[in-house]
Amino acid sequence: MRKEFNDVDRKAIEKNLRAKKILVCGIGPDKYNNISTCQSAKEIWEALQIAHEGTTQVKQSNIDMLTTEYELFRMKDDLSIQDIHTRFTSIINELQSLSEIIPRNKLVRKILSVLLNSWESKVNAITKAKDLQELTIDEHVGNLKT
Repeated sequence: MRKEFNDVDRKAIEKNLRAKKILVCGIGPDKYNNISTCQSAKEIWEALQIAHEGTTQVKQSNIDMLTTEYELFRMKDDLSIQDIHTRFTSIINELQSLSEIIPRNKLVRKILSVLLNSWESKVNAITKAKDLQELTIDEHVGNLKT
């Protein structure tokens, strides 16, 4: 009963209501139906997590699929370095959104390894001139473009 609430209970209820309001205001009307029956901010958060990430099994399946896509990533003859960068970054960003982080130096080395033979002289020059441990993907792509 409300009459039995103490100050701690009232503050907890107020925090829950504020959190619910923030979550509800932050989603569109299409997602509202998924959470309209949730009683607490925690329930809303968990429902949104499942709606966006899927269950643990679905999440792991997505990670496996993206990891395979990363491992099989290759440069195609008709694509520019910018196109390669865009495709590669898309895969990496999706993996990161699923909490699957690949170290930066491995990403740079991956790009070097997928380039066509016609890029061999540039790859050799970059490998000798730059510290691949410190190079970011954007810096690396910039070097390839020049």
